[in-house]
Amino acid sequence: MNSLKIKILGLTAVLLVLTLGLSAWQNLHSQKSALSQVITQDSQLLGETVRNVIIAHMTNGQSIEVPTILEKIHKEPAFETVRIFDETGRILISAQPEEIGDSVPTAEFLGFRSGKPFISKKIMGKEYHVTLLPIHNTQACHSCHEPARQVLGVLNMHLSMSALDPLRDESRSAALTSSAVMLLVLMLSITLFILVYVDLPIRKLVAGMQHLEQGDFEHATTAIDSSAEMSLLSSKFNQMVDRLKSLIETKLRQEKEITVSQEKLAYHEEIHNMNLTLEERLREIEYLNTTLESRIEEIESANLKIADLAGDLEAKNTTLRQAVTRLSALNEMGLTINSARELETLFPLLIKKTLETLQAQAGYILLLGQNPKELRLVNAVGLPERQNPGAHLPPRAVNISHRVIEDRKPLLITSDDQLQDAADGPFGFTNETVICAPLVIKAEVIGTITITNKTDMSSFTNEDLDLLSTISNQASVAIYNVRLYREQQNTYLNTVQALVSAIEASDAYTSGHSERVTRYSLALARHLGMRQAALRRLEQAAILHDVGKIGIAIELLHKKGVLSEEDVGLLQQHPVIGVRILEPIEFLDGVRDIIAQHHERYDGAGYPYGLRGEELLIEARILAVADTYDAMTSDRPYRSALSHQTALLEIESQAGAQFDPRVAKSFIDLFRDTGMPKTSPHA
Repeated sequence: MNSLKIKILGLTAVLLVLTLGLSAWQNLHSQKSALSQVITQDSQLLGETVRNVIIAHMTNGQSIEVPTILEKIHKEPAFETVRIFDETGRILISAQPEEIGDSVPTAEFLGFRSGKPFISKKIMGKEYHVTLLPIHNTQACHSCHEPARQVLGVLNMHLSMSALDPLRDESRSAALTSSAVMLLVLMLSITLFILVYVDLPIRKLVAGMQHLEQGDFEHATTAIDSSAEMSLLSSKFNQMVDRLKSLIETKLRQEKEITVSQEKLAYHEEIHNMNLTLEERLREIEYLNTTLESRIEEIESANLKIADLAGDLEAKNTTLRQAVTRLSALNEMGLTINSARELETLFPLLIKKTLETLQAQAGYILLLGQNPKELRLVNAVGLPERQNPGAHLPPRAVNISHRVIEDRKPLLITSDDQLQDAADGPFGFTNETVICAPLVIKAEVIGTITITNKTDMSSFTNEDLDLLSTISNQASVAIYNVRLYREQQNTYLNTVQALVSAIEASDAYTSGHSERVTRYSLALARHLGMRQAALRRLEQAAILHDVGKIGIAIELLHKKGVLSEEDVGLLQQHPVIGVRILEPIEFLDGVRDIIAQHHERYDGAGYPYGLRGEELLIEARILAVADTYDAMTSDRPYRSALSHQTALLEIESQAGAQFDPRVAKSFIDLFRDTGMPKTSPHA
């Protein structure tokens, strides 16, 4: 955009547009003025003609023809209004009869009063030429009108200026077209002139300068003859190129001579300096040889010290790595065991992680029983199979653990006599090395954790004992937390179970229902081989499965007549109500789902959600069979209890429809001949 050519063309274009624009505007204005004068003259001539025609008819006594004349004039497209009004402005005669008697517009009346025969006005955006010619009372009119009356009426005609619009548009188009053509011709001419006589010579000069900048004197000269000025400029430029070429060649030749001289001088100085430096280096080498001998002796001594330090550092690094490894293991163990919520999962996890951390072969946890001198084995790894978890050990069976409990501090055993005492215990395996630490909760020793025999057959150290003490502290906190958590669970369960028992106690037919359903469900679940965690969830769900009946009206629960559809719908809401009641209790999360599904059917026809098949939890399918069996074998207001065999036949008939076929078959196989179990649900 900084090009001289573009600037010249731009400025020229702007000047041409302004000049031709002003010229076109002036022409259009002059045409408009000329057309206005023409229409004014024509309007005056028409007005005088119409007035003379009207006066002639009135003089000949043909006044009745005046309206007809006005109507004929009004039919012409250029005339919008043709009428005659008196000196007061009242319309006497009009080509539009409906306006006779009305008053003329104020502007036209004032124009007549001011003596203007013609005025211009705009109506609804259109321009009109208005004629206001008075019809005087001449001598010929005195026979019909009073001589004192000077004006008989005023001829008022509206001549529309829109008739001139086509002519104006044509003039405007012609003016704009001619201006545009002129602008295009001028721009092309000026552009061609600038390109040929200005731009092209300048391009040649610029190309020559570029060659000159690159040192190409042969192609730097230019030949321009488009004008005398450009020819002179080209000639001067060529002279400058020749002069510059000569100066540069001279300069190069001089610099080359100076360089050769400087190289010769520098060579001589360098030889002299090298000689001086060589003498200094020889003296330095003699001094360095002397110094080097003493440094070699120092280095040999330092190497011996470094070797000793390297050994110490390696040993410390090994110790540090072991400490970091143990700390990481302790941290991981703390996170793992503190996440456990059941003692059944905590103890195996604790022993496994401890053996991994201490790199030992065997370990076990003993807890104090009701007898202060009796210990119970709760978990072990690496012991002979003859020792089962839960076994009670006599007071002298485990001397090491009793010593730790009595002293309330950890114990490291490496001597043969002490190991012999450990070997005489009930576990029947040889102890190479043993460490044991107490488990303490609130300043009370509850048991011990014992680790024996390292995997690499080395002996335990005090560091290992400290590590086991730290682990035992973590384990004690974890055991306390699990017990606290279970107590909290039992508190919640006992509270809700009390509510369920209150509901059942109000009705002799349902008394003991939840307890029996719990016993049946657990027996069936154990027969199916379910794990302890699932058994606990099922036990809690069986106890609480009818808690939702708290939200059902007591009258409806005890109703003896036939239930209506509305009554059935309300009763079928008790699983959902039960889920809502138990929702604030976080640890019953999985239990709530079992309660919600215990009235669903295997074929999907149950309630409240219509789940089917494998969509149902296995615990819910077990609870459904146990709940239905107890309902059938219990007295109800509307029927007597069914026999055990009849209930089993009913369950068998509903296998695959109401009940899971596998669960129903297991229930029947378990109790067909033996009858219902009489054991406690917690057995």
